[in-house]
Amino acid sequence: QVQLVESGGGLVQAGDSLRLSCAASGRTFSPYSMGWFRQAPGKERDLVAAISGGGTITYYVDSVEGRFTISRDNAKSTVYLQMNNLKADDTAVYYCAAARTWKAARVEGLYDYWGQGTQVTVSS
Repeated sequence: QVQLVESGGGLVQAGDSLRLSCAASGRTFSPYSMGWFRQAPGKERDLVAAISGGGTITYYVDSVEGRFTISRDNAKSTVYLQMNNLKADDTAVYYCAAARTWKAARVEGLYDYWGQGTQVTVSS
């Protein structure tokens, strides 16, 4: 019922910035909490950042705290991930996902909808 499409990935150098976007379509966007995940080759997919439906509560994994910012524009049905001071370890496929509640948004297995992913490659 909700379709998510990521964009904004690419190849950058360490220290550069990127802004990922996730556009939602289908059912009403605003009630969903949203998360950004990433998966590097040979590694498990991990939650990077999450934001509540109203945008008032956010979560960041320790490794990106202070560098990444998650935000949303419910009028545009879009969630963003601003990534600053990128490091080689940030290289991964980045996915956005939607969860029904904030509690569910802290657990990967409880997300209901997923985008196709966008590649971020950081050279060092």
